[in-house]
Amino acid sequence: MNKLGRLWLFLLLLFAVVGLPFQHAASEVNKSLIYDEAHLLTAEQTKELNELALRYGAERETDFIIFTTDNPENLDVVDLTENFYDEKAPGYDKPHGNAAILTLDMRNRDVYLAGFYKAEERLDDGRLQKIRSKITPDLTEGNYADAFETYIKTAYKYMGFKPGVNPDNILFNGWFQLGVAVVIGGIVVGIMAYRSGGTVTVNRMTYEDAATSGVLAQEDRYIRTTTTRRKIERQSSGSGGGGGGGRTGGGHSHSGSRGSF
Repeated sequence: MNKLGRLWLFLLLLFAVVGLPFQHAASEVNKSLIYDEAHLLTAEQTKELNELALRYGAERETDFIIFTTDNPENLDVVDLTENFYDEKAPGYDKPHGNAAILTLDMRNRDVYLAGFYKAEERLDDGRLQKIRSKITPDLTEGNYADAFETYIKTAYKYMGFKPGVNPDNILFNGWFQLGVAVVIGGIVVGIMAYRSGGTVTVNRMTYEDAATSGVLAQEDRYIRTTTTRRKIERQSSGSGGGGGGGRTGGGHSHSGSRGSF
């Protein structure tokens, strides 16, 4: 091969290597994460939710997927989710990779949230149940786009916490942290202002006449104590549901939380 041939080969290899990141980015932009088979969303809502899922998913290296269906075969919502994962092979990092799936069964009005691989670790049964509790009121009212947006944003937020940590702990709330800082600052300033005022020499003894002051008489009389018992009625949740993951037919383990809306 002459010099010209080697030069062309080098340039072709260079373009191929440099172009790989751009090809990956283009495929990510075109990736569809919203499977609205029940036609609950407008085209604009689908576009906005897909962009939101792509943006937040890139930061967590996880596909945030929404799957709605009229469920013509009347399958259980968990089976719908597991079949979807096995057949579609979603995953941010690879086929059958990191993914969180929200499945909406409109036939039976059931919802199921599942986390696979990294999402199974960071979105365990308890965290998925919290997310489901947050979105159920909007699902019940038919505000599907709002519910799906809350799912994506909350799943993104929860995946930022280590496993075993309560992500809704008030100590992690930014406004609470700001309020604590303001209170502590106020206390420090108050102490400094108090100390800068000098020593106070006037006290109770300055105006008290010890010869005439004193307790004249005091008496406490105990009569009785009455205790009343009342049964407390427990309220049952109208949405039902519970936690519990499983394993797909293809052998992929996942976390999960299901309920009605």
